Amino acid sequence: MKTMVRLLIVCLLCSTAAFADDEAGHHHHDADEQLGTVSFPTSCTPAVQKSFERGVALLHSFWYEEAEKQFAGIAQKDPKCAMAHWGEAMSFYHQLWSRPNDATLKRGWQEIQRARLAGPKTPREREYISALAEFYRDPAKRDHPARAQAYSKAMEKVYADNPKDLEAGAFYALSLLAAEPPNDASFANRRKAIAILKPLFDQEPDHPGLAHYLIHSCDKPQLASLGLDAARRYAQIAPSSPHAVHMPSHIFARLGLWQEDIQSNLASIAATQRATSMHMGGEAHQVHAMDFLIYAYLQVGEEAEAKKLVDKISTMEPMGEGDMASYMDYARAEFPALYYLEMRQWSEAAALAPPAGLQPIDQAVTYWARTIGAAHLHEAGAARNNAQQLDVLLETARKSKSGYLVEDFKPARDEVQAWAAFAENKNEEALRLMREVADHQDTVGKAEVAIPAREMLADMLLELNRPADALVEYEKALKTDPNRFNGLYGAARSAELVHQTEKANSYYAQLLKNCDNGAHSERPELVRAKTLLARN
Repeated sequence: MKTMVRLLIVCLLCSTAAFADDEAGHHHHDADEQLGTVSFPTSCTPAVQKSFERGVALLHSFWYEEAEKQFAGIAQKDPKCAMAHWGEAMSFYHQLWSRPNDATLKRGWQEIQRARLAGPKTPREREYISALAEFYRDPAKRDHPARAQAYSKAMEKVYADNPKDLEAGAFYALSLLAAEPPNDASFANRRKAIAILKPLFDQEPDHPGLAHYLIHSCDKPQLASLGLDAARRYAQIAPSSPHAVHMPSHIFARLGLWQEDIQSNLASIAATQRATSMHMGGEAHQVHAMDFLIYAYLQVGEEAEAKKLVDKISTMEPMGEGDMASYMDYARAEFPALYYLEMRQWSEAAALAPPAGLQPIDQAVTYWARTIGAAHLHEAGAARNNAQQLDVLLETARKSKSGYLVEDFKPARDEVQAWAAFAENKNEEALRLMREVADHQDTVGKAEVAIPAREMLADMLLELNRPADALVEYEKALKTDPNRFNGLYGAARSAELVHQTEKANSYYAQLLKNCDNGAHSERPELVRAKTLLARN
C-alpha cells in the first residue's frame, strides 16, 4: 500500500537501546544503529565489550554476515579474547535456515580450537565454547540432526549452570528449535522454548533474541496467537535489522493481520536498502520480505503491487552465495507460481516455465503450479505429465546436497498427486489424497505463505458441486489461516449456494473490508461480493 510507506519512518525511528561501536568493530553502520539491549560480560579487554555485545545482538537477529565481521575485528584487537572466536563460530551456524557444508563445518571447528588456545578465563566462557564444540566436532561421524541435538543438550547445561544468564536462556531456546524433530505434532521443543523465553522476555523486553525466538517458537498456526506481543515488540527493539523488522510478519501472516504484515515487510525492504547503501551484508533479506509482501498483497486485493514484485524478482541480480542467495533462486520459481494460483489464473499457471539455472528442488515448485493449473483446466494429460516431471526432479534433488529438503516438499508432492487424479476424474481418490495432506497440515502446521491444502480440498468439493461439504472445509481452513482472500470468497460462495444468506453476506462483507471495498482491485470475486451485498 502506498500509504504504508509513511509508516516506515515510524518503524525505523522506534526508540530502543542503541549500541555504540568502538575501535574493535567495523565502521559501516550508523552511529544511531538500534539492535536492542544485550548484556554479555566476558573476560576480554574492556575496550571490546561494547563491540562484543553488538556482535551478539547481530547473531540474535540472524545478521550473520555482519556478526562474523564484528567478531573477527574483536579477535584482531584482542587476540586473547576466546569468546571472539566463539562468536565467529556461532555466525557460521545458521540454526533455522540451513545446514552448513563441509567447508563451513571445518571453519567452525577451527574457530573452536582458536577459542580454546586463547584460553577462556571463566567457567561460563568455557561452557559456551564447549557447548558449541558439540556441534562442530566429528562431522564425518554424525549427521546434522545429531550434532544439533548434541549442541542443544550442552546448552541446556550451560543455562542450568547459569540460570540468571539471559543469553544462555536465549541461545538454549534457539537450540531447541534447531533440534526439533521433523513433523513433530507435539511441538514439545517449541513449548519448552516458549516456557523459557516468555518470563525472560517479560524481564527484559528490549532483548532482541528473546523476542525473535519467541516469534519462531510460535510460528505454527496452533501457537501463533502466543507470539503476537513479541511480534509487535521486535521491530521496535531492533529497527536497524532487516530481519528484525520482517520477522513479526511471520505471526501477522499466521493470524491474517494483513496490514501489519505489509507494514512489516515494507520496513524490512527499507532497512535492507539502507544497510546495503552502507555496504553491510544481508541484502538478500529483501527477497524474503518480498515473498511475504506478495502473499499479503494478494489477500487484500492489491494484486497490482504483488505483480510488480513478481516481475522484479526476474530482473534482480544474483546475490552471491549463502542461505539467502539460494532463497532468491527458490523465489524466482515460487513468486510467479504463488501469484497465478492465488489469482486463479489457471492457464498462466499451467504455462509456467522454470527459470533458467535453478536446482531441481526449486524447479519442482514450477511443476507443482503447472499441475494445479492444468487440473483446474481439466487437462488430464498435462496434469499427469507435470506430476511425473515433478517426481523426476525430486528424485534428482534427493541425490544432491539439498536432498534433505525433499522431505519438506512431500506435502506439495502429495497435493500434485491429488490434483492429477482430479484432472483424470478420479474424484474420490483426489479428495482422499488432498484430505490426507490437509489433516497432516492441521497436525504439524504449514508454511506461512502457502495455500492451505484444506482450502484446496474445499475448492475441489465446490467444483464437484458439493457446496455444503465445501463450506465445512473452507470454514476449517479459515480457522488455521484466517482472512485469506480465496478462503473467504469460497466460504461465501458455498454458503450462498446452500442458501445460508446471512453467513454468505458475513463472509462477503469481511472480504470487502479486507480489500478496502475493492478500491485497488477489479477481481470478479469482489465485484460479485458488492453486487450480492447490495441486492441483499
